[in-house]
Amino acid sequence: MGLFSFVKSIGNKLFGASEAQAATAETLQKEVAASGLGGSGVQIAVDGDTVKVSGNAMSQEEAEKIILALGNTVGVAQVSSELMINNLPVAEPKFYTVQKGDTLWAIAEKHYGKGKGAKYTDIVKANTPPVKNPDLIQPGWVLRIPPLA
Repeated sequence: MGLFSFVKSIGNKLFGASEAQAATAETLQKEVAASGLGGSGVQIAVDGDTVKVSGNAMSQEEAEKIILALGNTVGVAQVSSELMINNLPVAEPKFYTVQKGDTLWAIAEKHYGKGKGAKYTDIVKANTPPVKNPDLIQPGWVLRIPPLA
């Protein structure tokens, strides 16, 4: 699937994580499972500030959410993904890094077109967690931009 970059000083702070290095593979595995993702078919390895994830995801959406759950964690600068769906490669996801001054409305219009700002709710649904309150997005967060239905 590829290599994805994140801002390693921004995100969920997990036990054992620091700005210099990600949490252990076991801690990250528990965090992914606690989010209801990954089941038993996902393996995680940590090498400094890079997290490697492989195995089978249930869907494209789940694969993208696993990458985001790992990458939006303090200490993670990159996620290297070899996730598959039914032993087939996962399609390239569409992610967006939140910039200072961004709103979800503006992000929706940027990706879906002028007049489509109300589709920000689709972006919120696609990013829960970490987006729990649409008014409180943070610069540096990486968001999944789902395709329009």
